[in-house]
Order: sequence, then C-alpha cells, then structure tokens
Amino acid sequence: MAGAMADDKSTHIGGCLCGAVRYEVRGRLRDVVKCHCTMCQRLHGVFGAHSKAKKSDIRITRDEGLAWYASSERAQRGICRRCGASLFWRPVDQDASGILAGSLDAPSGLKTLGHIFTADKADYYDIDDGLPAFEESSDGGFEGDRL
Repeated sequence: MAGAMADDKSTHIGGCLCGAVRYEVRGRLRDVVKCHCTMCQRLHGVFGAHSKAKKSDIRITRDEGLAWYASSERAQRGICRRCGASLFWRPVDQDASGILAGSLDAPSGLKTLGHIFTADKADYYDIDDGLPAFEESSDGGFEGDRL
C-alpha cells in the first residue's frame, strides 16, 4: 500500500492514542510532507508529518473524542479531546484533508516527499535528507501531491 501510488481501492486505518477516535481512508493516500510552520511546531512540539486524502474518502468509525479547533480562517485541526492526539488538518477551501501520519496504523507504506515552510523551522534540528524543500507552501509542487 504505497501512499502516493496506492490505487483508489486501498484502505488505511488510524486513530488517536487512547482509541476514542478511529478512522479509515478508503482511497488514495498521499505520501508524507513534513510541515515546519510555527503552528505545527506549537501543536506537535516539532514539525508536522502530514499525509493527505480526499475528504470524501475519510470516514470516522469511532467518535468518542474528536474535537475540531479552528487554528486559522483557512483550516481546522482535528484532535482527540481525551488524549490530545493530533489527527487531521482540514482546510475549508479544498476537497482534501491532511492526516497526521503518526496516527495511521502501521505499516502505512508511506514515504516522505519533502518539506514545507522551512523558513519557519526551529533551530534545534537540521533538514539534511536531500528531499525537496520549500520555504513556504509547495502549492502542490511535490510529485504525487495532487489527489
């Protein structure tokens, strides 16, 4: 089940740390983009590792803890209100939603495509993996980024 190459019939399952939120993605799942923006740093303690799927392909199968936080005018973040796990980044103007890669059950079959918002990166780590990096948004510039 390689992320960017998975066909529209693949299924991925995930959830939060405590199990109060579970979800499944039926369809293509984009490989991981690491976001180094200041919001991701505050929310995750470091960068955010995001996959992505069409909103219509994501189904919440257990919802005893899902809460949505409007982190900006352009997106909401889905977290578990019980354990604090970060699960989703849902933009209001796109038909796809970010999924925190760490919330997917292993094995995910995903790989890392590259980095975004590197101009905001924290000073306590380096980006030295040789993958494509953008100072701001990639605007869909990674291979396999568009669903």
